[in-house]
Amino acid sequence: MSQRLFGAIEAGGTKFICIVASGPGQEIARARIDTTTPDETLGQVVEFLGQAASEHGDLAAIGVGTFGPIDLRRDSSTFGYITSTPKPDWSNTDLVGPLRNAFGVPVGFDTDVNAAGLGEHRWGAACGLDTFVYLTIGTGIGGGGMMAERMMHGLVHPEMGHMRLPRDPDVDPFEGVCPFHGDCLEGLASGTAIAARWQKPAHELSADHQAWQLEADYLSLAAVNLVCTLSPQRIIFGGGVMQQTFLLPMIRERTLKLLNDYVRSPAIVEHIDSYIVTPGLGDNSGIMGALALAMDAHEAGL
Repeated sequence: MSQRLFGAIEAGGTKFICIVASGPGQEIARARIDTTTPDETLGQVVEFLGQAASEHGDLAAIGVGTFGPIDLRRDSSTFGYITSTPKPDWSNTDLVGPLRNAFGVPVGFDTDVNAAGLGEHRWGAACGLDTFVYLTIGTGIGGGGMMAERMMHGLVHPEMGHMRLPRDPDVDPFEGVCPFHGDCLEGLASGTAIAARWQKPAHELSADHQAWQLEADYLSLAAVNLVCTLSPQRIIFGGGVMQQTFLLPMIRERTLKLLNDYVRSPAIVEHIDSYIVTPGLGDNSGIMGALALAMDAHEAGL
């Protein structure tokens, strides 16, 4: 009997990564599709998945992890939609509908960061945990994860990138880039904020540039807020900005100082190096999470 095949889509503001696979390490097709207009991009996604299905066999389900905000309420008329996104032309875009119409299979759907967190829980740095947080620090900042073995949803879904942080104008006069909040976490610490503040992208700044201490301060404030509000068993920092390998030790050190021995769990006090970590799946957290969404959707018959 042939293995079931699943489609997985990591939908980003710059690109869509699509794969067809029967499981982790069993990928049979992959495509990178530039994010242009919804009709053009989704048309190429459907074309890729359709071609793969014609060559290798029908898809059992599809999983989508996407930028947002999105509508995750299954009883909503706009379930499966990207909603009020700042991404031009993508507000009120139906992602799930075209996939269901084209393939007639269950579709798993979640935020890109929740999907990445699910991938890390299934096969990466969050294996064996029932509560953790995944933060991606890239062009924007997003956060998701799991609480008591359930992915975080709630009223809508977490928007950790827009938590408010203290900013000292004398130390950092930069007012932030977030079009909604100015100096929220994303407005101060995203890759977009770094480039706007210093007039250079993050990867062009030297390791001794003053940008990095400021970045570590803001990301540590976010970590402390999450420790104190959600009490996660681990915090995973992913995304392009975290490719600066010297940044993670700075965040760990600053987080301990900010907590000031208030949270005395040995996981933090004695093992901070295994508490604040980078993704075990590297750059594949998102697409592996989308694969996990597809596998779960098939099992649940969504």
